Amino acid sequence: MTLGVVTDVSAPVETYDAVHAAVLERTGTAVDGLLLHLARPTADGFQVTEVWESREEWERANREVVWPVVAEVLRGQAPPAQVVTEFEVRGLVVPAGGVVT
Repeated sequence: MTLGVVTDVSAPVETYDAVHAAVLERTGTAVDGLLLHLARPTADGFQVTEVWESREEWERANREVVWPVVAEVLRGQAPPAQVVTEFEVRGLVVPAGGVVT
């Protein structure tokens, strides 16, 4: 079942930039199960919105890719505070893919 996730992170947007670049370096432009990923700066840090093919794919990607990269980027610092909100995906149209950095 498709899973939508919004993650609000209380950290400088440069932290997102570093993690995003490292994830792309590690995975190229494809992460199994990821249908949509976008991020934006917020007043308190940044927000990431994603749509996944399933909860299992989201959990696997976080466990195997995202959290190891975050640990490398933070170099021993505690992860920033985050609030994760899941949502039901009712429709998704992605006419063309690509990576915008």
